[in-house]
Amino acid sequence: MTEPDIEAFADEAESFLTANAKRTESASAEWGVGDDTMSGYAARTEADERERVRAAKAWKATEFDAGFGWIGGPVESGGRGLSAEHERTYLEMRTEYDIADLGVYGISLGMVAPSFLKFGQEGIRSIVPSMYRGDLIGCQLFSEPGAGSDVAGLSTRAERDGDEWVLNGQKVWTSVAHLADWGLLLARSNPDAPKHKGITAFAVDMKSPGVEVRPLKMMTGGTEFNEVFFNDARVPDTHRLGDIDSGWTVAISTLMNERALGAAGSDVFGVRSTLERLRMTIALPGMGSDDPIIRQGVAKIYSMAETIRYQSNAADVRRKAGLPPGPAESLFKLASTETLRVALDLIGHVLGPRAIADTGEWGMYAWADMILTGPAMRLAGGSDEILRNILGERVLGLPKEPGLR
Repeated sequence: MTEPDIEAFADEAESFLTANAKRTESASAEWGVGDDTMSGYAARTEADERERVRAAKAWKATEFDAGFGWIGGPVESGGRGLSAEHERTYLEMRTEYDIADLGVYGISLGMVAPSFLKFGQEGIRSIVPSMYRGDLIGCQLFSEPGAGSDVAGLSTRAERDGDEWVLNGQKVWTSVAHLADWGLLLARSNPDAPKHKGITAFAVDMKSPGVEVRPLKMMTGGTEFNEVFFNDARVPDTHRLGDIDSGWTVAISTLMNERALGAAGSDVFGVRSTLERLRMTIALPGMGSDDPIIRQGVAKIYSMAETIRYQSNAADVRRKAGLPPGPAESLFKLASTETLRVALDLIGHVLGPRAIADTGEWGMYAWADMILTGPAMRLAGGSDEILRNILGERVLGLPKEPGLR
């Protein structure tokens, strides 16, 4: 089948989006209209959470069935088999429409599904289309209480018992584990091997016996993160990802996919949506749009965002050339969270007390949740400090940080 050129694909995408959603200009982008919630980590009632997931699944199913749910996926598995440029074009176009909140799929489709497809055995690979359709949600089970950004320092154990593995241990900061159907787990399968070489990766049914999920309440009131406990949980060897004791290869591939998320046109860290709300807020009377210092701050933030966009385009060219994601992709996550930090510092200065005391004005106190979310963004997916180490050591060739040699 001939691959459609970008212009023809964009026309097809616009027809689909127009038929199934409203443009944000005529929907939720008007100041004072609709829900003013900004943070994906805001507190939700159980009913709100159920409705959020229902709406997300309905949209993903519609998108997938129309050929836009897995644009870069292999045709034989239900994807379109198109280029990264086609996917980025669609994702950028989609930001202009008012669709369901798809935050529950960020980890699932950005990290878990690609690793299941690449490293999974036949049974696990067969569920990947259902993940892209949104029928199944995935989570990543890497971090532990004693090993956060030091992923290889994990201690959760996987012991072979015939055709099964028995899991014991604890994971923490696991996004959407309370909603997940499947998890990508790293566990120590050989305690006598060097820490990077004694790890095996598994696909874990999150509803199986011995798996317990406990939501963690954040300072926003939300419960997006979770602790996950494994108490003699059993996983068949057919759910093993990659070779035994070679889980670090799976981990690196998964993390590189995470880094590439920021380069693929997706607004994983909410930079674009935050900057749009920032623009609308500062444009209001008395909000400082005539203050040269504030105007300079806004210009700096938009310059930072544009730099990310241009770097994203450059990364797209590298992917089209067949080059895999590399350490430099860490730049996108770091640049996104730094841009977000500067934007939130500025809006805090502009709003003053209205950022911490609800005056009842639409769109003002809503910034509080986003400001409280900022620190989580700088930790999630590898802390800013870890990413700077990666860039320094693997991109710039600097010596390792003292104490880590």
